[in-house]
Order: sequence, then C-alpha cells, then structure tokens
Amino acid sequence: MYGFRAANRYAKALLEYALQQNSVERVFQDMELIHRTISSNKELGNLLDSPIVKTIVKKNVLEKVFVDISPEVHRLFKLLIENRRLPILNQIAQKFVIQYNEYKNNQTAIVTTAVPLTDNMRVEVLRKIESLTQNANITIENKVDESIIGGFILRIGDIQYNASVAYKLNKLKQDFQEKLFV
Repeated sequence: MYGFRAANRYAKALLEYALQQNSVERVFQDMELIHRTISSNKELGNLLDSPIVKTIVKKNVLEKVFVDISPEVHRLFKLLIENRRLPILNQIAQKFVIQYNEYKNNQTAIVTTAVPLTDNMRVEVLRKIESLTQNANITIENKVDESIIGGFILRIGDIQYNASVAYKLNKLKQDFQEKLFV
C-alpha cells in the first residue's frame, strides 16, 4: 500500500502538534470529516491521486470542499502540497483517527447479532463490556448476521467471545461426532 509508513508519520506528527496547540478535539473532528468525505467520494479520491491534475487545482478543490477546518489541518494541507503527498491524505486522516483513539483509550466493540440491537440490549451489552474491560470509553458497532441464528459474537480488539447459537450447535455436533467414533 503506497504511503502507509508516511501516512503513519504524518498522522503522529499532526497528533503531537494538535496536542501542543490544545486543539486535538477539533483536529480529530476535521480528520474524521476528511476521511469520511474522501472515502465516500471516489471522484475526490481519484482527483487527489491523479498525477495529471495540477497541484493548484487539488489545493483549490480541498479549500472548497473543506471550508471550515482548523488552522492545524490547513497547515497539514500546505505541507502535503509542498512534499507532493496529497495522494495519501485519506490514509493520514484514517491513521490520525486510529492514533487519536489509542491516545484517548477509546475502543470499539463489534457485536454481531442475528437481529439489530435494541436500545435496551445495547445498554446491557455496553455494561457487560465495561465490566469485562474496565474501560468506559467503548462504543458499540452492531453487525447483523442472520446465519448465527441467535445469541451474539463480541469482538474487542484481538479478543473474541462467541456466544452464538450457531457456534453452540456446531460445538455440540462436534462433541457428538467425537463420542460416536471413540
């Protein structure tokens, strides 16, 4: 992936600079906006990647698309233009969001269920997750997968807890087959 290491370095430097300027929350919001915008707009991503499009055109487009952004992010744009690194702007934004979440100790718990979580279920799952991880900075992302039949699959970072009906049925089937062949 082009620019992966450079994107990490730019994101880290931007986070440190934003911390020095006491504007880390504002810069985080800007970088989230940049990542969402470029990821959802293929034409903008292609424009930034294109070696044919002149840098001044890219600069003008960025200024028109991202009107109300912090001075720190404007400074990043200027630096990326000077160093001919505009094609990795989306990667920098993505890496910044990840580094910000690590800095704030924010985690995302992915809960896969057969049906969408209700508000009450979401509160109960969040309580359980907080008690397991001792971390109050957790957000829940719900994925729906009807193939798990019921129950849930919880994933936080590298940890996964599978309490789905499909998993339990499969385990029961394996146990039964082992007993038949013993």
